[in-house]
Amino acid sequence: MPEPDEPQSEASDRFEARLEAAEAAQARREGNDSHQAMAQGYRFLGEVVGGVFMGVGLGWLLDRLAGTAPLGLIAGLLAGSGLSIFVAVRTAARMTKDELAKAGSLPVVPDDEDED
Repeated sequence: MPEPDEPQSEASDRFEARLEAAEAAQARREGNDSHQAMAQGYRFLGEVVGGVFMGVGLGWLLDRLAGTAPLGLIAGLLAGSGLSIFVAVRTAARMTKDELAKAGSLPVVPDDEDED
């Protein structure tokens, strides 16, 4: 608390300094949120591309070991793509659930009874 005999300009200067510090802290928090979103996007992309490449690699390996030239590669590509789609949908649902939980309850909009 400012002292009662403290000049108004000093109190104003202290308030301005505290306000600038709070704004800087808020900007840092918002910057971290954007970095987290970018990291989640790269992770999402890595899971999708990695799933396809893993399926293709396993299919190619199966072809080399079993001698079934294109069938293993095709099956691996399809399996990797399917698994990547499954992981993408699951990750998107989890991220949506997390964001909804972070946002809290949404405001209720009353129904419009007069649609005539």
